[in-house]
Amino acid sequence: MARLQNHTAIITSASNGIGRAIALRFASEGAYVLLADTTETPRTGDATTLDLIRQAGWAADFRQTDVASWANLSACVADVAARHGRLDIMVNNAAIGKGGRLTDTTEDEWDDTMAVNLKGVFLGCKAAAQQMLGQEPRGEVRGRLINISSQHGMISSPNHLAYGVSKAGVVYMTRQIAADYAADGIVCNAIAPGKILTDMGGHVPTPDQLAYATSRTPWPRLGQPEDVASAALFLASPDATYITGENLMVDGGWMAS
Repeated sequence: MARLQNHTAIITSASNGIGRAIALRFASEGAYVLLADTTETPRTGDATTLDLIRQAGWAADFRQTDVASWANLSACVADVAARHGRLDIMVNNAAIGKGGRLTDTTEDEWDDTMAVNLKGVFLGCKAAAQQMLGQEPRGEVRGRLINISSQHGMISSPNHLAYGVSKAGVVYMTRQIAADYAADGIVCNAIAPGKILTDMGGHVPTPDQLAYATSRTPWPRLGQPEDVASAALFLASPDATYITGENLMVDGGWMAS
């Protein structure tokens, strides 16, 4: 049987990159997936995530969503609960990168980054947890929260202060939620990708940035979105039930070197 058969999931920023890969992987493993993003159109201009899932015979819907809006995220949760009676998995993936060093970052850039990267995770976790607390557990678990953090939540994010601070907040939030809700059967973990070869918000890495990432990564290649999707599938599955509050590195050994 597929590992997520009869499970439901919401994935934010599912039209591109890591979110797209997670959505495809979850759907292929039997989950119904609600794709929550500001736009359905991928930056690459090819088939939408929804089209790819449905063409494969799997189950999904798209809902236009601003993760900085409580109304939007709570509506996503209500939609899934109304259709399927429960929400099993919430993946808070949406993120942007604005600003630079401290003295180069504007107040608007700071606020925009925190609204998506940190507030969006807070709202997503809260909306999902409220639903999960009222539903019957599957085995020991009422629901699973998976937050996409970053290695730059633990080490400096070169010339991107707001991004690094927001991701550090995601790591802390994950641990706090895990500790507070373990007794209620809610599992909460994070995934910290290293350098993944996908653009974020239209940003294309420069040759110097790619050279730096390659030099820091012991594994003989940089990451792919599917590497993160595999980790997300593990954390979403019953295999990870006794794992909570963790920040799982998917970085090719970057943080070990």
